[in-house]
Amino acid sequence: MARPQDPPRGFFPFGNPFKNLSSKNPVLSSNLLSLLNTFETNLASSITKLVPKEKSQILTLSWMSQAMASLCQTHNAIKTLITDLELPVSDWEDKWVDIYLDISVKLLDLCNAFSSELSRLNQGHLFLQFALHNLGTNAPQNLPKAQSSLDAWKQHIVSKNPRLESCHAILTSLVQTLNLPKVKNSAKGKVLMRALYGVKVKTLYISGVFAAAFSGSSQNLLYVTVSNELPWAPSFMDMQNTMNSEIKNIFLSDGLTVMKELEAVDSGVKQLAPAIQQGSIDPISLQPLKDSVTELTSGIDLVSKEVDCFFNILLSGRDTLLENLRSIGAPTTVLATSPKKQRGF
Repeated sequence: MARPQDPPRGFFPFGNPFKNLSSKNPVLSSNLLSLLNTFETNLASSITKLVPKEKSQILTLSWMSQAMASLCQTHNAIKTLITDLELPVSDWEDKWVDIYLDISVKLLDLCNAFSSELSRLNQGHLFLQFALHNLGTNAPQNLPKAQSSLDAWKQHIVSKNPRLESCHAILTSLVQTLNLPKVKNSAKGKVLMRALYGVKVKTLYISGVFAAAFSGSSQNLLYVTVSNELPWAPSFMDMQNTMNSEIKNIFLSDGLTVMKELEAVDSGVKQLAPAIQQGSIDPISLQPLKDSVTELTSGIDLVSKEVDCFFNILLSGRDTLLENLRSIGAPTTVLATSPKKQRGF
């Protein structure tokens, strides 16, 4: 299993992105300040809810499902903010459009990689179901078949998914988008860029956790430094420090995988190994494995649904922007197509 790397230096290499709203700039209207404050307060609240109360919750499918659902809410919130700002695409600067299109396509690629891995993990359910069926018969002649299925499941789980190999490069390129473009003459644009900064930080960090969990590589785990001037900064740093500290410990363990539900199944398999070798299975001893398999399957399903939801939100926002650009006669060099949802491993 990959060993954790030292955390990279803080991703704040382009100066203070919040000076755009400093006293040197025109004062924002009370309405714009209210919109920004509401958005950032809600962002802080959503991040706080993701701070695990117990270490055992870290790198669980339950947390991952909650985190992805939270991203869906945040990205819907930024779409609502754009509407409330009454900032039509015709008023967007070209660099805003370029940044949005570039970030969105990379996030869509990450979603496809995550969906691919979830589909691959779900395929392992067939091995487990076949094994449970043979174990449940408690027939000596079926136990070797069960053991073979369990061995096949382990081999399947530890195998590498080539679609995850691009995650590190994508995350690295997204880090470079954390600087805010200068906004000279648009108060609404300043509010939008600052709000988008918060969305990008939250999205980037959670995506890094997903990539680290799925790939088994700590290189995908990010450490993002944010300014204390932001109302959501304490919540974010609390989440990041809590998560990263425990994730490093998990990577140092000798488990089959870093994901808790997969580890629970592997633990159940190990507990049954002596009984399988002896040729007799007590139905009561089989129950923990059944329960862990059920929890694993349910967790994969929930995370898959939330990843699909996030993909569709990104795709909808991107396609809407492209349609609006076409309607105002944007140059064809600006327009692009969106990635399609990929299924399967």
